[in-house]
Amino acid sequence: MTLLAPLGALGRAVLTFMATVGRVSIFAARALSHIFRPPWYPRELFSSLLTIGWLSLPVVGLTAIFTGGALALQIYAGGARFNAEAVVPQIVAIGMVRELGPVLVGLMIAARVTSSIAAEIATMKVTEQIDALTTLSTNPMKYLVAPRVLAALITVPLLVGIGDIIGIAGGFGVAVHSLDFNPATYLMNTVNFLETRDVVSSLAKGAAFGLIAALMGCFYGMESGRGAQGVGRATKGSVEAAAVLILAANFVLTGVFFSI
Repeated sequence: MTLLAPLGALGRAVLTFMATVGRVSIFAARALSHIFRPPWYPRELFSSLLTIGWLSLPVVGLTAIFTGGALALQIYAGGARFNAEAVVPQIVAIGMVRELGPVLVGLMIAARVTSSIAAEIATMKVTEQIDALTTLSTNPMKYLVAPRVLAALITVPLLVGIGDIIGIAGGFGVAVHSLDFNPATYLMNTVNFLETRDVVSSLAKGAAFGLIAALMGCFYGMESGRGAQGVGRATKGSVEAAAVLILAANFVLTGVFFSI
């Protein structure tokens, strides 16, 4: 029996994980189905668009511009070892658009928005506001979850696109003012090197990451335990799950778009 104890613990962990995956999948399917079925709540949707999209612009912009500038410096320093300093604009553009832009925006949204959604919904559950919605014949999935998921699907790709532009602009500023690149040549190399597939993949990743961030916040909020500790665990778990799933989804989508 002592030798079988570790196997039993492993089996319980696997079963718990699979059960969680099943609950998340069912929750995601229900949330997406409610987006397309009335009634809709435009006020909640507008509030979510403002919170997830507009109010996230400052942190997204600052993250992108510093990342683009640092990327230009790193590529220039590395390229100097092989007399390949001229590749800075191309690598900054492809690095920001394909990978760094979507991933960093997704992680910032997970840190800022997922935690906020989870804490808000978990607090509503603790204070029995969700039960009150049900009593008033209002579906919590339709009133709380669907608007946030739809808002994330709309705004996060836009944030990714803006972050890509700001990141490239950050690299441009560093390259022109610190590394003595010609502005016209830098911009021409950037535009000529990027392909439509790069931009499409970036926006698709943004939509997927936004969906993950909103779903994890809503799921952990709705599944929250009672009391302040339950709210804290829901918030922490939602951010951890969103960050890991965003990185995993990035790997899968990169393989889908750029597999040889």
